[in-house]
Amino acid sequence: MILLDTSALVDCLAGARRSGPALRRANDRGERVQLPALVLYEWLRGPRLPEELAYQEILFPRESALAFGPAEAARAAELYRELPRTRGREVDLAIAATALVWDARLWTLNLDDFKGVPGLVVERPA
Repeated sequence: MILLDTSALVDCLAGARRSGPALRRANDRGERVQLPALVLYEWLRGPRLPEELAYQEILFPRESALAFGPAEAARAAELYRELPRTRGREVDLAIAATALVWDARLWTLNLDDFKGVPGLVVERPA
């Protein structure tokens, strides 16, 4: 399973859509690609065009977003306590925790945001 970070989602669905081909290839390979609810939150709060929102709903309906539940919360809290310099990284750590709980790879353009998270497989959409 692949989870998209906000940077990857934006790069897939907005602007030049540079990561769109990687998303299509992943889908063609039968990979399950999901959005954490926290990524949906970050996506929806940004300035989005109506067609970007429509495309997101087609590919990643709101109802299918992975919830940030008790297991994800506990793992995020562990990461916050264990890692250095976590202040200001709370949402990134929560997204990382979601990927860890779901045993998923995380696609992001901001590799440094997730640097040092033990066990997390982080990739740029390729």
